[in-house]
Amino acid sequence: MTGTGWLITGAGSGLGNALARTVIDRGGCVFGTARDAAALERIDVLAPGRSIGYRLDVRDDVAVSEAVVAAEEALDGIDVLVNNAGYQLTGAVEELSASELRAQFDVNVFGALAMVQSVLPHMRRRMSGMIVNISSVSGLATWAGTGGYCASKFALEALGETLAQEVGPLGIRVMQVAPGGMRTDFTGRSMARAERRIDDYADSAHESEKIIARYRGREPGDPARAAAAIVRAVCAPEPPLHLLLGADALYYYGRKAGELQKEIALWAPLAMSIAADDSD
Repeated sequence: MTGTGWLITGAGSGLGNALARTVIDRGGCVFGTARDAAALERIDVLAPGRSIGYRLDVRDDVAVSEAVVAAEEALDGIDVLVNNAGYQLTGAVEELSASELRAQFDVNVFGALAMVQSVLPHMRRRMSGMIVNISSVSGLATWAGTGGYCASKFALEALGETLAQEVGPLGIRVMQVAPGGMRTDFTGRSMARAERRIDDYADSAHESEKIIARYRGREPGDPARAAAAIVRAVCAPEPPLHLLLGADALYYYGRKAGELQKEIALWAPLAMSIAADDSD
């Protein structure tokens, strides 16, 4: 993959930085974005000349467009866009304020959408390219106390699946990556909590925060291995539309899919009962 140009958002830490390192190690070039100076330095030092750090807040549509133009020039064309920037909001659905939920969507959904819409004209012109959206198993299987985050990742899943149908005929691929828990700072620095607290949710929604804290630093996934898996999938002759990463991701989505199939079968007679009568 020598010469392949990757634009990676949120590349200063966690999975994004691990992915940047993996791409560099395999001979590619990285244009990595981050919001703070220290993170930019971690990108620049990876491989001078082949790794460029660029300050970007994906919530700023104008800045996103400027970043894509800069990346196109620096990489001599963006081959792979990775929408990795994001954070997690916890709290019961009733506790979430509209402003907190909008802020979650601004980064996890609208930021990714702005990146996609800015990159696509270039990819369409070349009739090639790949868009990788870092979603989450929480975008496929929900759990109490993370409704805002799950909703944002569900939205990203829907956008990515639809996008794949639209750009496939143009030679552009889309891959939705759904990791489980990984040993990054995602559940630390990259986590926010709803300001409102309702005691009635102590044994349901609030348990999620305890679980996250209990496993912080002991998550089952290795970001370096996850990055290597993503690169391997991107470079495959037929990349998957959905890539689950981690035994926990496989378990939780497998359980959700099984429960859904069982429920559909149970209620199929009622579902079929609404058919219009065309005999008249």
